[in-house]
Amino acid sequence: MSDIELIATSTFGLEAVVKREVLSLGYPDLLTEDGKITFSADLAAIPRANLWLRSADRVLLKMGQFKALSFEELFENTNALPWDEWITEDGKFTVTGKSVKSKLYSVPDCQAIVKKAVVEKMKQRYKKDWFSETGPEYTIQVSLLKDMATLTIDTSGVGLHKRGYRHRSVEAPLKETLAAALVQLSFWNKDRLLVDPFCGSGTIPIEAAMIARNIAPGLNRGFASEDWPKVGKKLWKQARIEAFSSIDQESRIRIAGSDIDKRAIETARQNAVNCGVDDCIEYRAMPFSQLKITEEYGVVVTNPPYGERMGQSQQARELYSDMGMKFADNHTWSVYVITSDEDFESLFGKKADRRRKLYNGRIKVDYYQYYGQRPPSKK
Repeated sequence: MSDIELIATSTFGLEAVVKREVLSLGYPDLLTEDGKITFSADLAAIPRANLWLRSADRVLLKMGQFKALSFEELFENTNALPWDEWITEDGKFTVTGKSVKSKLYSVPDCQAIVKKAVVEKMKQRYKKDWFSETGPEYTIQVSLLKDMATLTIDTSGVGLHKRGYRHRSVEAPLKETLAAALVQLSFWNKDRLLVDPFCGSGTIPIEAAMIARNIAPGLNRGFASEDWPKVGKKLWKQARIEAFSSIDQESRIRIAGSDIDKRAIETARQNAVNCGVDDCIEYRAMPFSQLKITEEYGVVVTNPPYGERMGQSQQARELYSDMGMKFADNHTWSVYVITSDEDFESLFGKKADRRRKLYNGRIKVDYYQYYGQRPPSKK
């Protein structure tokens, strides 16, 4: 039964990846827009989506959408929504907001109007003028785009990139959600070797191992909606049991990560232990020059240092040339590189088969994809 609408938000450029993830969870009734996938679902989708979506930023409950050209319209339409069905009498709720190309451009005023409208709705339901706000947390967002207001409640709490395994990080880490997307865009599968020669604190290898083991990325953390009576502890328990039973404990996973920074490798090893995938990954502290390609088929997915990120532009560009020479004669290897350097292809010495525009934080980057020959199919 589809009785609610959820929005899986995403970084620009990753909408197609998040769409595939939503479809794989069994929710085909969806709409893809810039930065978000809206899909029809049931209550059980709230825990399932939060536990399983690897590349989405958050899962939002869509409360309503309407045109708002005045504060009066914003108040009346917000007040008409069923906030009292979700927010408990002692619920603690805050309102965030954003406005783009809308007549109601003052975000603080919009937040105040929405807060007042929700409070009035709660007063009507509970017949009281004051609320303690000591219970579950609800973060409401009012988003105005070209005078259309979308009202949501955040079911995730802390962003979904916070998996819970990365207790320490090194300089310029890659978000877990982006790392998972890079692996999925590479079409790597668990039967092949995956190598990250600039692994840093190990995010790409760990996310790859989680995909290979079919480990739900949200298993080791909590979510805001776990305390919502409307969802209930039972649905969360069922979703976690399903996730645990889906883990592949048997497959042999081969992933290699290396980095010149010994401290980063120590951190990567500990992060892998925290995640429970240390048996899948072999880490080595070494420079890229010592990387040896011995297997006939494999996949490289990496986030090498780039000048804008590391402040060492010339050193980064020399690395790209070294990478090109290293893989020039390895036609059975696929190479996937994310970098902000627009001259990467000329430095690497080859035009990419595909170039996808993405963002690493606020840095505009490109994902260069070089397709190697596929291994022969197993009979």
